[in-house]
Amino acid sequence: MSASLPAEFLKSSPDFRSCPEPKFPEYAFIGRSNVGKSSLINMLTGRKSLAKTSGQPGKTQLINHFMIEKSWYLADLPGYGFAKVSKKMRGEFDKMIRSYCAHRENLINLFVLVDSRHEPQKNDIEFMKWLGENGLPFSIVLTKIDKLNPTKLRSNRSAYEKQLLNHWEELPKMFISSATGKVGREELISFIHHWNQELADHFPSAR
Repeated sequence: MSASLPAEFLKSSPDFRSCPEPKFPEYAFIGRSNVGKSSLINMLTGRKSLAKTSGQPGKTQLINHFMIEKSWYLADLPGYGFAKVSKKMRGEFDKMIRSYCAHRENLINLFVLVDSRHEPQKNDIEFMKWLGENGLPFSIVLTKIDKLNPTKLRSNRSAYEKQLLNHWEELPKMFISSATGKVGREELISFIHHWNQELADHFPSAR
């Protein structure tokens, strides 16, 4: 796999109605506001500053779209949880995100990022449960695995699986990643390429 993928920023949108025309398959990334989402996106694309990283959680406040390989969209969604914003703004973010997930017709998969250093967080589990209840496809990405030992990683991963089995008979697909060590890049890109091939007939513009 090449060091970088052809990628360009398209636009920032305040809601799903303003997003780019849904003629390409789309993969969205979301997680709590300190989960390392921008770093992961930059690692996946091989671009150091495609997504803006910041020491201030909650910097992403719009739906940011990128065209990748001239054949699929990457959507960078606002984070949730620890963003230092007002309660009203958190509510607006929540409404924006849920409306996007429910109505974005070309959304193939939502990658829900969770910090591998921590045991299952209530807002992460609640969001995944909402996705499941609404039949929305998602996968889990455990981030920052370079920051804990393998035993702790196994323990935290098992804790997530145990929580999720309270709601699903079959667990969603789970990836592990490290933006620093570029762990998980090949698996995530291969997953996206697989679905792009499977759905080629539905997206003639992406050929």
